[in-house]
Amino acid sequence: MKEQILKKIESYENYAIELQRGLTAIPALAPSSGGTGEYDKAKWLEGELKKLKFDSIEWINAPQKEAKNGIRPNLIARYKGKSNKKTIWFMAHLDVVPPGEAKLWNSDPYKMEVKDGKLIGRGVEDNQQAIASSVMVVKAMMALDYRPEYDIALLFCADEETGSGFGADYISDNKPEIFGKEDVFFVPDSGCEDGSLIEVAEKSIMWMKVITHGKQCHASRPSLGINAFKAASELVVKYQSLYEKFPHKDDLYEPPISTFEPTKKEANVPNVNTLPGEDVFYMDCRVMPQYQLSEVKAEMRRLADEVEKKHGVKIAFEPQQEAQAAPPTDPNAAIVVELKKAIKEVLGVDARAYGIGGGTVAAFFRRLGLPVVVYSQLNESAHMPNEYSVIAHMMNDAKVFAVTTLLLCGKK
Repeated sequence: MKEQILKKIESYENYAIELQRGLTAIPALAPSSGGTGEYDKAKWLEGELKKLKFDSIEWINAPQKEAKNGIRPNLIARYKGKSNKKTIWFMAHLDVVPPGEAKLWNSDPYKMEVKDGKLIGRGVEDNQQAIASSVMVVKAMMALDYRPEYDIALLFCADEETGSGFGADYISDNKPEIFGKEDVFFVPDSGCEDGSLIEVAEKSIMWMKVITHGKQCHASRPSLGINAFKAASELVVKYQSLYEKFPHKDDLYEPPISTFEPTKKEANVPNVNTLPGEDVFYMDCRVMPQYQLSEVKAEMRRLADEVEKKHGVKIAFEPQQEAQAAPPTDPNAAIVVELKKAIKEVLGVDARAYGIGGGTVAAFFRRLGLPVVVYSQLNESAHMPNEYSVIAHMMNDAKVFAVTTLLLCGKK
């Protein structure tokens, strides 16, 4: 049966290209990104799914008044197996990011082009490659009248690009009962060109806005004011000691340590000869799961207190994003072991499990106790102008997922 399914998948290349074309033509931008959400794209995809033999197609709608019809839709298409003891899930997201500067594109981002073995357009890699590859797995089984040992469910989420509050986060909070204790999860939303990396763990993530208040004055009379920029600069340097305070190392992750980096810097005064009374910078912290973010914040506060005392400033924090790491997926879990076998069989590559610097939707499902792998063969053109998906990668993903599914069902 395996060889028959793989041969079927190989015959679906044109189908996958046209599925991608239809998806690309429907911008699915969050209202906060200037769009109306995913409704139109979800409706179109539902129409395509209804042409296949899914046993059920369900909508889980997260309410948002700014979105079209007041909802951010999440679709679940289920193909029943011989047993409902567990479900093998494939999760992809419907939304995309804006194209950015039009002049940087060589073509219309919403009119997909096929060129040199690539599909070019906004969303083709992030995350429509996952939509197409997962659909092909089930389509091939349906065409052969093959029922797997366990249910297969395709979950198409909203809102991945702007925090998942109306997508994976909403579902895991409001509909956790749809997941069984034996379920396993594929999230094809990260990877590398040779297909050798399987993401099983994430660091905690914290973005912090740091506002330093001093006193503005003429730069030639600094004693009349308090230089907020100078105080903030000292704090930036002090924050490098966070590396020593939280030194845990784990080679599962790349890089294998926590990182604490100053990034964005807001403009203060517009002229050279004024001493700034306020200064704002941001920290991007990716923290190993062994540490609580509350510990990191406490140390950042302690260091800020030292600067306040020395310079006479006031320093305030405004968290921009904060997520404690979910429990990692065991690198020896069945889904990881079988995925490695499938990658070796399809791609001839020895894959390895690894951890990343933070935040994917996998975290929401890992917090429910589900083993999740984040895997795909990607060139990482997501969010770039002229985003592309390599057709061969899309087809390889479908084959890898099909073989892994069969292995998880006890089929060699």
